Amino acid sequence: MKIYNRENLENKDSFIIKKWDLRFLSLAKHISNWSKDPSTRVGAVIVDEKRRIIGIGYNGFPRKIPDEPEDYENREIKYKKIIHAEANAILNAPFLQFAKYTCLYVYPLFVCNECAKLVIQSDIKRVVTVNIENNRFRESFEISKKMLNSAGIDCMIYDAKLLSD
Repeated sequence: MKIYNRENLENKDSFIIKKWDLRFLSLAKHISNWSKDPSTRVGAVIVDEKRRIIGIGYNGFPRKIPDEPEDYENREIKYKKIIHAEANAILNAPFLQFAKYTCLYVYPLFVCNECAKLVIQSDIKRVVTVNIENNRFRESFEISKKMLNSAGIDCMIYDAKLLSD
């Protein structure tokens, strides 16, 4: 797993990677604002080998399920109903199976263990996110990192401060 910050992004190749990664992370950040969840807004973008967007998602209830504010306020109910941004992006990517190479950009959290299974099964090759810590999901994130590593999926974590540049 690679962690990128200002210090290790100085060479030309790293700059090109950084430029596109930060563009898609910024888009995932923007998409996260579409979520109706008042406590955790997550956005995800899937791109193919030509940097074409093939799927986007944000965390929210399934289609046809009303976005009742009281359901979002009650974590016990919310966690049983909500679909994560990564899962929505995969479900909204009809051409995912035809892409040679895909990358999933997620903001602001790392992929949970449930979504890591979907990422692996969908044959996504790379996951990019930012290093915002969340103790509530720490165990899930650690399991995810091990699973993604075992599956050979490259994970890149950028310093969240790079998005504000």
